[in-house]
Amino acid sequence: MSLPTVRTAPSSTADASRSAGPVAIPRREETPLLDVATTRRVEARALAGLPPMTLMERAGAATARLALAVAPHARRIWIACGPGNNGGDGLVAAAALADGPREVVVTLDASPGRMPTDASRALALARERGVRFAAEPPPLDAQDLAVDALLGIGASRAPEEPLAGRIAALNASPAMRLAVDVPSGLDADSGCLFGSLAVNAHHTLTFLTCKPGLFTARGRDHAGAVWLDDLGVEASEPPQAWLGPCAAPPLPPRAHADHKGRFGDVLVVGGAPGMAGAALLAACAAHAAGAGRVYLAPLDPSLQAAALLVHPALMWRPLPDTGRPEHWHDRVVAIGCGGGQAVAAVLPAALRDAPAVVLDADAINAIASDAALRRQLAARARRGAATVLTPHPLEAARLAGSDTGAVQADRLGTAQAIAERFSTTVVLKGSGSVVAAPGERPWINATGSAALATAGTGDVLAGWIAGRWAAMGGLAVGPGSVGLLVREAVCLHGAAGQRWGASPARAADLVEAMAALAGGGRPRG
Repeated sequence: MSLPTVRTAPSSTADASRSAGPVAIPRREETPLLDVATTRRVEARALAGLPPMTLMERAGAATARLALAVAPHARRIWIACGPGNNGGDGLVAAAALADGPREVVVTLDASPGRMPTDASRALALARERGVRFAAEPPPLDAQDLAVDALLGIGASRAPEEPLAGRIAALNASPAMRLAVDVPSGLDADSGCLFGSLAVNAHHTLTFLTCKPGLFTARGRDHAGAVWLDDLGVEASEPPQAWLGPCAAPPLPPRAHADHKGRFGDVLVVGGAPGMAGAALLAACAAHAAGAGRVYLAPLDPSLQAAALLVHPALMWRPLPDTGRPEHWHDRVVAIGCGGGQAVAAVLPAALRDAPAVVLDADAINAIASDAALRRQLAARARRGAATVLTPHPLEAARLAGSDTGAVQADRLGTAQAIAERFSTTVVLKGSGSVVAAPGERPWINATGSAALATAGTGDVLAGWIAGRWAAMGGLAVGPGSVGLLVREAVCLHGAAGQRWGASPARAADLVEAMAALAGGGRPRG
């Protein structure tokens, strides 16, 4: 999107052109994510070396430019300003837009005498430029624009009146909604709401740094399309996390003389009575991901016939003998998909003897409820065995000994704590899935949609990870490479889900969509 030039208010300070301008996030390269405390340090260093109001001028000019880009046909622009510097950014934007052909109206919910110094100067500038102030917003149509400059990253509690009423009015407006820095009411660190209300923005222009809460938990629903303007300031701070790229690379090409034995074996253990489909989906995904051979060992023996009907390329096997370590060697084991309570009986042998394991669903639940299994899991890394866990928030809560509210309130911290505790790679699923590994910065996936909120899509992810792991060398893949292939699988899984838009994806079709994106075939349906 090309951003128009906006005439900014005259100033003796450095010009806003020092900024590279708004950049759409996510990008193809990984993007560093910095929390509010770190962003405040970046801001403080910048303010110490700049004349008064410089950052606010740059932020306001950037807001005005993006406003015209996302709502080019707007006849009216409502800018809802709050009492802090976020409101000051909105006031500078109003001053920049005031001399155009559009009607610009500001509602200011603040006591002018108590505003921060820069925000007070921005208020004076807006008045000098003839900005119209009103007690209520103007009537807006779908082509118009409403700008949220109420709270920003300074918020720490649920919005109260009159700001809560302004948020409700913004959300009820038919106009395009643009949030300044962060949607008001959203925690920029966690992606949770401070209360029960936050702005539902179509676009968010965030300043200086990208904040993790814009991309996980409730963040993506409330932030909409995210733009970053660094305001010409270098954020020389280590990130708290990384935001993944937009697309996963394709599977590597195969040589003409290659054969199935070159691409590893996967053993899928799952499918207790009544849950056969989960194990079948995982096995089909492992095969599509590139594994040379996929063995399906169902916890329900009657699954054999169904496996042959659904996917004849799969190879049925009885459950491995828990007393025969060699039955678990030389393959990547995906265990737990539809495992029910029956999976607990085979988990000790899998944790003890399998050198490469993907643990999903009921395998995670069994480990969470059994201290001996937790000790076995933690011991795997000490003998060089690699493990990937793929919990959803409830499973992660059980494993962490907390609840889903606590997990969602700190998705990055929870995923990292589980990874460190058990020396594993962890995929905490959900909006903005988090991948964590010991000693590394967590990573938030930039792809995905609510289309994946259907039964079986998590089984597909677990199976795909196992299949990709086997195809890439299986037992020879080092810890760092395991984390990379897991991130690629999560990214691909989300990108495939986006093909359905707002419609629910069917898990079996998701396998084919992932294979198509990875270069392995065409999607059905």
